[in-house]
Amino acid sequence: MSIICEVSRSLKLMLGQIQPCKHMGLTLTLQKHMQHHSVRSLSQAAAKPEPEVDDNEAVNKAFVNRNPRSLEQMAISMKDRGWATVWPHREYYHRLYFSRTQHHITAEIYPRDSTEPVITCSTREWAIKRELSSTRSVAACQAVGEVLAQRCVEAGITRMVFREIPWLFRSESVMTFWTALKKGGVTLSEPRRKYI
Repeated sequence: MSIICEVSRSLKLMLGQIQPCKHMGLTLTLQKHMQHHSVRSLSQAAAKPEPEVDDNEAVNKAFVNRNPRSLEQMAISMKDRGWATVWPHREYYHRLYFSRTQHHITAEIYPRDSTEPVITCSTREWAIKRELSSTRSVAACQAVGEVLAQRCVEAGITRMVFREIPWLFRSESVMTFWTALKKGGVTLSEPRRKYI
């Protein structure tokens, strides 16, 4: 019991929690010896266990990328060139199609290998239509551009091609739509394809 008390007292002394007392019967040399001995026993490193090797965590040497959009985002994926006489050109990953009819405005994003749009936005949607006074005005074009930009960012499509006929592109409604898309974080040009 007295050995345990001496060891605990020497630990407390080592940590500086109590002051040494001379009337306890321990000499200064014994205290230094106990402190040195306890510090040495505390400073020894514990043995590290060997890591277990699991066959499920082994890395396969032949890696196959299964994400179809990662090559597209790095601009390495193939783009269909099409014929030289075809307009608009087919060399894109995503194409933005903007149309104005007599009553509504519609914007759709098509991928290069499908005729079905990936993302659409129109003034035919009730959520957009109820906020507008007119479904064909310049304010409607801006609203469609803002909503489409938000949907594109949420879907991860931030770069696309937008080719409009030059005399239509200069109209106020198309320019407002284009500006709303740019402010929403969408880039209306794609990077040039990298040939590796």
